[in-house]
Amino acid sequence: MVQRINNMRELKELFSTAGNRLVVVEFSAPWCGPCKIIAPVFQAMSLKYQNVMFAQVDVDSSKELAEEYHIIVVPTFQMFKHTRKVTPFSRLKRTLCCLRSEPKSKKIFEFHGADVEKLEEKILELM
Repeated sequence: MVQRINNMRELKELFSTAGNRLVVVEFSAPWCGPCKIIAPVFQAMSLKYQNVMFAQVDVDSSKELAEEYHIIVVPTFQMFKHTRKVTPFSRLKRTLCCLRSEPKSKKIFEFHGADVEKLEEKILELM
């Protein structure tokens, strides 16, 4: 299920609840066409990937969060683990620690737009 986040306190509570699970946050707006298109898919993914936490932030009503996370385009998806945004460095560190081969795809921890395939690819890669 997608959790609606209205402020920093609620986001921190979500991170606390998530523990070591991946958290995917969608920053969107009710007037945004691509946001409306991807919303049902995002909801379906939240049911499909039970071990991932999904959240949605309305950038119009949560300006504090939009500013804190530097949102300039909607929809924007950001991925977090252990309360921190997944970054190229954190992914590299995880790869080295797990003795895996080189990363399978570009080092992306944030992307914009309603690309369902890219969203699912990132979720699977970071779980």
